[in-house]
This record gives sequence, structure tokens and C-alpha cells, in this order.
Amino acid sequence: MVPTADQPKGASARSKRVDAVRNQQTLLDAAAEVFVSSGVDAPIREIAARAGVGLGTLYRHFPTRADLVTAVYRHQIEACAQAGPALLAGAASPFDALRQWIDLFVDFLVTKHGLADALQSDSDRFAALHTHFLDRLVPVCAQLLDAAADAGDIRPGIQPYELMRGIGNLCIGRDTDPRYDPRRLIDLLLQGLRRRHT
Repeated sequence: MVPTADQPKGASARSKRVDAVRNQQTLLDAAAEVFVSSGVDAPIREIAARAGVGLGTLYRHFPTRADLVTAVYRHQIEACAQAGPALLAGAASPFDALRQWIDLFVDFLVTKHGLADALQSDSDRFAALHTHFLDRLVPVCAQLLDAAADAGDIRPGIQPYELMRGIGNLCIGRDTDPRYDPRRLIDLLLQGLRRRHT
């Protein structure tokens, strides 16, 4: 079969799409890191530099700061959602998987606090993101809780939304009080979920 003139173009277009997706993922990872260390108001050029791309590339993917913040939020939700089943498959026990996932969830919440502040000016967009957050993460938390309860690691009947909400409340104030480490209290909370063996 003789190659047509379109084939090189098609291959080139695919290559450009792959590069574009890779650039977007790199930008999202870089933005998440910068938001954690410098806040969501960090200079856009700092994010581009961390990603190793030019400002033009960043603005081509995310024309406004709100677009970037929203995309980072969604990206982190997906990463947290996908981590649950992977941890369950690889951890020493379902409780260990639950503990590791909650650690990731806390990391997410620390960033989410700043993201929520940045999105306050666009309440409709934030409401949709919050719904997406619950739709994706509550079932993952439920799966981890069920597995830990079935294994006898924790008492049954713990509601995933309540646990996530409680952890979220424990994370409040972390940014404003250097003496407060929510992870210590979250560890006590997790110990309180354990089933007592007599």
C-alpha cells in the first residue's frame, strides 16, 4: 500500500496532541506544587518556570487564572480518586490503605482550601467542582471503609461523608496557626475507628 500525503500530517497531528496533553499534565502538576508552597495567587510565570514551558504555552491551555485553578482542582480530585483502589490493591491491610488514602486526602484538603478561596468570585463554578469532589471521592472512601470493616480492622457503619467532613474540619486553621498539626488529631480519629479485639 502506497502511503498517502495525509499520513505524515496525521502522525504529526497525533504527535502534537500527545505533546499538548503532556504539557497540560506538566502544568497541572507544577501549578499544584506552586499553589501548595506559594498559594493560588502565586505569579503565573513561577508556574510556567516550574513546568519548564513558556507563558504562551500556559495561557494557550489556561487562558485565565480561574481556568488554571479549576483544572488543578479537578486534576487533584482525579488523582485522589484513582489512588484509593491502587492503595487497596497494594497496601499490607485495608486499614493501611485507608490510612494512606486519608494522608493523600489531607494533602488535597490543604491545597483545596486555597483553591476554594480563589474560586469564591465564581460561585457556580465552585458549586459544580464541590459536587464533582463529592461524587468522585465519597465512593472511594466508602470502598476503603467497607474493605477495612470486612477485614475486621475497623468497626462497621462509619459513614464516608461524615469521616471526610470531620477530617476537613480538623484541617481548618492549619494555615493560620503554626502550632497546630491536624495530622496528629486525624491519627487519633483513625485509632478511634479501630475495632477493639478482646
